[in-house]
Amino acid sequence: MKRRSLLKSMAALPLMSLTTLPAWSAARAAPRRRVRPGDAGWPSAAAWKQLGQRVDGRLLKLDAPFAACAGSAAAPACVAALEQLTNTYAIGDQPALTQTSGWLDAWSSQPSAYAVAARNAADVAAAVNFAREHNLRLVVKGGGHSYQGTSDAPDSLLVWTRQMNEATLQPAFVAQGCDDAPQPAVTLGAGAMWIDAYDAVTTRGGRYVQGCGCTRVGVAGLVQSGGFGSFSKNYGTAAAGLLEAEVVTADGQVRIANARTNPELFWALKGGGGGSVGVVTRLTLRTRELPEHFGAVFFTIKAASDEAYRALIAQVVGFYASALFNPTWGEQIGFNTGNTVDVSMVFQGLDQKQAEAVWAPFLAWLGERPEYALEQPFRVVALPARQFWNLAFFKKYAPGFMLADERPGAPAHHGVWKGDAADAGWFIHGYQSAWLPATLLAAEQQAQLTDALFRATRHWRVGLHFNKGLAGASAADLAAARDTAMNPDVLGAFALAIIAGGDGPRYPGMPAAADAKDAKSAAQRGRERAAAIGRAMTALRQAAPKAGSYVSESDYFIADWQRAFWGANYERLARAKRQYDPDGLFFVRHGVGSEAWSDDGFTRKA
Repeated sequence: MKRRSLLKSMAALPLMSLTTLPAWSAARAAPRRRVRPGDAGWPSAAAWKQLGQRVDGRLLKLDAPFAACAGSAAAPACVAALEQLTNTYAIGDQPALTQTSGWLDAWSSQPSAYAVAARNAADVAAAVNFAREHNLRLVVKGGGHSYQGTSDAPDSLLVWTRQMNEATLQPAFVAQGCDDAPQPAVTLGAGAMWIDAYDAVTTRGGRYVQGCGCTRVGVAGLVQSGGFGSFSKNYGTAAAGLLEAEVVTADGQVRIANARTNPELFWALKGGGGGSVGVVTRLTLRTRELPEHFGAVFFTIKAASDEAYRALIAQVVGFYASALFNPTWGEQIGFNTGNTVDVSMVFQGLDQKQAEAVWAPFLAWLGERPEYALEQPFRVVALPARQFWNLAFFKKYAPGFMLADERPGAPAHHGVWKGDAADAGWFIHGYQSAWLPATLLAAEQQAQLTDALFRATRHWRVGLHFNKGLAGASAADLAAARDTAMNPDVLGAFALAIIAGGDGPRYPGMPAAADAKDAKSAAQRGRERAAAIGRAMTALRQAAPKAGSYVSESDYFIADWQRAFWGANYERLARAKRQYDPDGLFFVRHGVGSEAWSDDGFTRKA
């Protein structure tokens, strides 16, 4: 998911600093403060009513989701509010909630003052115009999964696209104004989740669309961040598959963006970060042929000593380099503090016996050494690719592997992988990522990588997400990803290393956070965990000190975010921002152009 003349960007990165970033025009430099409720410029009740009429009554006044818990945790309204936190789809259906409840010492999920529950581009345009005319902080939310809190801001107007969730197959799509050959595609509303896309494209249509491994993530947000899925080594990124978008820009205009029409806006939407240059209302993505099978491999290995663990890491690194570093394999291997390695990998194009044969040499190596034991047995699952996201299939043949949204009236295809269900409402203590260059897989570099991984695991778990680095992908998919706004580091990375931790939901007002003593103790534990995560990443970065980070999965406190997220592409993104949003109406912290504003997006810097 990124690229842009790799050699030029690699040469430019060491020279790039905040002093060389594009300057914002002097005409826009005067301090300016967006209004909050109670300020003299806050819209009157009549103005809000008028906006509500413009959007056919779809203006919502939002309240604190857990206000009912202030009196008693046993109050029926409080119990009902807490119960919805067990269902990630229920969380997403609440405009006042976000899928991530916050980040320790960084941000906490708080509702906007009002939300427009948009059904079409005209609703979005009305909200954008209203925010611009009244100098309001504007927030955009589809899936609401942002770890950085970019879809959340108190005292703001929220554009909520959840109900714009249509999915339409396009057998022979040609982007407006283009003369390309027709190709199969799917058009998705900005509020669609990836399970909606997979149901339409794969389960019912028999094709593949590159999206997210997590079924309930929003389509629009993932594409704008770049977008990795379980099979990205074979199909590239979601951003690279974008053919056309409908987007509302800061002037309230509904624009079409593709390779010929508004090409710089189109390019910025492909990995430039959500919420920075406009509000996407509709996207069209290309679809691909399905292989016969998709599948997965699971097992966990325990080493009897530190020495044995270091040897195990070396063996895993070498085996990945020789047998798994190709478009067939994706997802992750985790290296843990307890001297264990857990494997959760996926494959495409192989049946069960073929996948088992790939792993046979590694298992033979293990079997010859008593210092290793399988804590979780080796297991291979292969199934028809068309059924990979089919909830009905899993209910029948593998109950419990995929969990359904059991609420009355919920769409029949809405399910979530069992392993993802625990993330509902999670609260982050620390989250860091780094793209690891494929040069580390060379025989002469593997010892350095092994040592860095071992030293990192003395502090925290390291997950190597192989599908989130594009080295090893086909030339065509690398070329498509190169024509996106993402950091070019992803092109040469064999994996994205993620070191992260958190705990259960901590929304403001929840009874669990009511006891001040317990809250203080929990905060201290969280800070200790965040420090350990930082030490682990410091150790790992000894092997890749200049590695970039993925904008959607990165450290909230990162200092050189422009370089880390976009590398040499940032200057071009900044020009697109100035072209389509010269006054900075669209703001996300550590998003394009955000250096001109305070961290909360309310005050323009002098």
